[in-house]
Amino acid sequence: MKNKQQVASFISEGKACLGIELGSTRIKAVMIDENYSVIASGSHTWENRLENGIWTYHLSDVKTGLQDAYKNLFEDVQEKYGVRIEKFKAMCFSAMMHGYLVFDKDENQLTGFRTWRNTITAEAAEELTNLFSFNIPQRWSIAHLYQAILNGEAHVSEIAHLTTLAGYVHFVLTGEKVLGVGEASGVFPIDSEKLDYDEKMVNLFNEKLAEKGISWKLRDILPKVLVAGEKGGVLTKKGALYLDPTGTLQPGALLCAPEGDAGTGMTATNSVREKTGNISAGTSVFAMAVLEKALKGVYSEIDMVTTPTGKPVAMVHCNNCCSDIDAWVKLFAQFASLMGYKAETSELYNKLYSVALEGNSDCGGLVSFNYLSGEPVTGLEEGRPMFVRMPDSDFSLSNFMRDKLYSACATLKIGMDILFEKENVSLDKMFGHGGFFKTKDVGQSIMAAAMNSDVAVMETAGEGGAWGAAILADYAADSFEMTLEDYLDKRVFRNSDAVVMTPDAEDVRGFNEYMKKYKAAIASQKAAVENLK
Repeated sequence: MKNKQQVASFISEGKACLGIELGSTRIKAVMIDENYSVIASGSHTWENRLENGIWTYHLSDVKTGLQDAYKNLFEDVQEKYGVRIEKFKAMCFSAMMHGYLVFDKDENQLTGFRTWRNTITAEAAEELTNLFSFNIPQRWSIAHLYQAILNGEAHVSEIAHLTTLAGYVHFVLTGEKVLGVGEASGVFPIDSEKLDYDEKMVNLFNEKLAEKGISWKLRDILPKVLVAGEKGGVLTKKGALYLDPTGTLQPGALLCAPEGDAGTGMTATNSVREKTGNISAGTSVFAMAVLEKALKGVYSEIDMVTTPTGKPVAMVHCNNCCSDIDAWVKLFAQFASLMGYKAETSELYNKLYSVALEGNSDCGGLVSFNYLSGEPVTGLEEGRPMFVRMPDSDFSLSNFMRDKLYSACATLKIGMDILFEKENVSLDKMFGHGGFFKTKDVGQSIMAAAMNSDVAVMETAGEGGAWGAAILADYAADSFEMTLEDYLDKRVFRNSDAVVMTPDAEDVRGFNEYMKKYKAAIASQKAAVENLK
C-alpha cells in the first residue's frame, strides 16, 4: 500500500489514468493508480430534460457538468494529497449509449440531442429490422437517423457528422471522430469478424439514402471504429481547457476510443469473455451475455452489441429501473420529516431495501410498473408509473418494497427468458453492478431469483463505469501485450473477491408467480398510457 507522499508523486508525474462516465443522473470522474485502485474521484449531478416531447440534454450542460465533475476530482486530489493535477497518462470517456447527435460540416449542432430514453422511432426501427434481418432498437442512432429521414426533417441533408454523447466529448477533447467498437455497436450493426460496421447492411442503407435523394453515404458521417487497446488520439490544448478552464491541466494525454456504458460495465465486472454476463441496474437496467455463437432468431427484445474487443453480446435493455424506487424513497423521506425525524438518504435506502426481504416471495399479490418512460420490451411508447393491488392483497411495507424491487427487474426478466429458454444460452455467472446492488444482499438476492442464476457482486462493483473507463484507458496506454480478457483476469482482478449469491428456490417460485400477475397487468399499463394524457 502506498503512502500519501507516494501517491502525490505518482499524480504529479502524470502517471495516473482518468475515467469519466456521463450517466443518466450523474457524471462521475475517477483517477486510478498502477494497481487499478481509485485514488480520487469527483462527480456532478444532472438530469435529462423533456422538451417538446423529446428527452434531451443540452450540450452546454454537458460542458458545465464535465467541468464540475473534474473540478471536484481536482479538489479531492488537493485535499487528500496536497498536489494539483497537471497531466494524465491516459483518459477514457464513456456515456449513455445510442441517441442522436448530428452536426454540419462546420460542427454546428443541427438539432437537439435525442437520448436513448426516447421511444419515437418505431417506424424506422421496424423498417430497418426488416431490411437488415437484424433487430434495430428504437434508441439506436441509426433508428433516429432514419426516422429523421422518414419525417422529412430539413437538417438531414446538412449532416456531416453523426455521433453519440461519448463520441462528441471525445471529439471535443481530441479532434478525432472515433468510437470504441462496443459504443459503435449501438450506432449501427457490427461485423464481429471484421471489427467494423457491417458492410452488407451499410450498402442496404445507402440504397435507402439514394432512394430518398440524399447525397451523402453512411460512412461519410459515421465515426471510425476502434477496438480496446487502440489509441484514439491525444488531449489537445483546446480539449484540456474544455475540461479544466483554469488552464492547469496540460495537453498530451493519450485517449483510448470512447466506450458506452455497456462496454465500461463489462470491463468493470470482468465480463468480456465468452459465457460471462453482467447486469447494470441504475436509472435503466440492462443485462449483457457474451455469446459463444450467434443467436438463431431475431428478437425485438434483444439487442446484438459487442464487447470492447468486438465479441458478439446479447443485450436486454430496459429504459426503467430504479427511478420509481427513488420517487417512493423521497416520499418516505417527506413522511419521516413530517414526523420530526431527519433521515439520511443512505439510511432510508438501506432500511427500505432491507425490509423487502421480510415480504412474501410473491409480494403478497401486489404489482407495480416503474415506467417513467416508454418500454419497448413490453411494447409501451410511453410510461405511467402505476401500483395495483387486489382488495385482499397483503398490503404491508415489506411486500410494498419487495414489489418495487421486483418491478425493477420484471421487464428485464421477460427479455432474458428468451435467451435462456428459446436460445439455450448458458452463462457461468452474472456480475451485478449499479445502485440496485448497493444495499448488501438485497438487490443481489432478488436479481438472482429473477434470473434464476448465480449473481456475483465484486468489491469494485460500486466504482461502476467510470472505473471501467479508467481501466480501458490504462489498457490502451500499456496492454502488456495481453488481450483485454487476459489483462483483466491476470492484472486488474487478480486479487479481487466476489460475493456470489445462488437463487433461493422459494424466491424463484415467488418471482415466477409475481410475473404471471405482472404480464396480465400489462394491458392495464397500456390502458393508462392511452387514457391518461
